[in-house]
Amino acid sequence: MVKIRLRRMGAKKAPFYRIVVADSRFPRDGRFIEEIGTYNPLANPSEIKVDAEKAQKWIKDGAQPTDTVRALLKKAGVL
Repeated sequence: MVKIRLRRMGAKKAPFYRIVVADSRFPRDGRFIEEIGTYNPLANPSEIKVDAEKAQKWIKDGAQPTDTVRALLKKAGVL
């Protein structure tokens, strides 16, 4: 199954995430199909940048967002 999920980047104690489309069998920080956005929880307020067209296309094609990504997409106004 294809999932839209977070990929952790950044240094220790300084997380930065990329929102990616990946096969559910791939590791969290491993291979992915496409990057559709970023999320920086350390900024105040937290920064969420998402390519809305790509996200909606992937969801329409059957990709399932994780619970965390679903909340971020709602906050960004995509869902």
